[in-house]
Amino acid sequence: MAALALLWGSGFLWIKLALRGFNPVQIVFARLLLGFLVLTPIALSRGLRFPKDRRIWAHLFVAALVANAIPYVLFGIAEETIGSNVAGVLNATTPLWTLFLAFLVGADRSINSWKVAGFALGFLGVIVIFSPWEAANEIASWGGVACLAAAASYAVSYVYMSRFLTGRGISPIMLSASQLGAGSVLLALAMPFAGLETTTWRTDTVVSLLVLGALGTGIAYVLNYRIIQDEGPTAASAVTYLLPIVAVLLGWLVLREAVTVTILLGVASVLVGVAISRAGRARPSAA
Repeated sequence: MAALALLWGSGFLWIKLALRGFNPVQIVFARLLLGFLVLTPIALSRGLRFPKDRRIWAHLFVAALVANAIPYVLFGIAEETIGSNVAGVLNATTPLWTLFLAFLVGADRSINSWKVAGFALGFLGVIVIFSPWEAANEIASWGGVACLAAAASYAVSYVYMSRFLTGRGISPIMLSASQLGAGSVLLALAMPFAGLETTTWRTDTVVSLLVLGALGTGIAYVLNYRIIQDEGPTAASAVTYLLPIVAVLLGWLVLREAVTVTILLGVASVLVGVAISRAGRARPSAA
């Protein structure tokens, strides 16, 4: 979870930089394709093979739509008009959406009062870190609505992947490579309609795309599938609460941004909330 939070926590920064030279659809297509190109040789070198079952591929295309295509494009569009702090808060509603959907469809039997309390405390910590009341107008905007829709789409993907893709004897690496390949096809179909705008090739934008694709999408999705497979969709979605902490640390280390007492209190609330949400999880039997 820490490794995944580190990879995804810097994502909003890379998206902001990439938007200087590319539009949202171009960014999403590039990051999905790069992730696919990074993971596929690794998977094949380990003797893994792509799934042959058509039903698995149908599920992979649905997962790519709700986990990659829709939310990635929505966040890219949103960050053209709202700040990354507002996007971060609204993205942090993902675990709450996931908790609700998993309970509704019975996809996660580990939901209990500890997890609910931990998720609530974690979300409170995210709000304290980002202080969204300083940008209330951005939350009540189309950019804010796009972020909420993206978070809900992420939640659907956690539950969907847990129910139809994990636990079927397919390696997380191959599942990730296959899903990113499916996502690349979906975005390739969208490129003629929304991805033909003139691009600006700059060093910072190209580096941002490479990081987003190879690390923030390719390697990150292997970790994501592994956590979903091991601990279920709601536990996996809790990583969203750790992303603001990574953003704060990067801002302090790289940009020399100030870290206030309020931010530290928010960070503590997030960490305690995640710890509480995992305290009551079911443990495997001795067998």
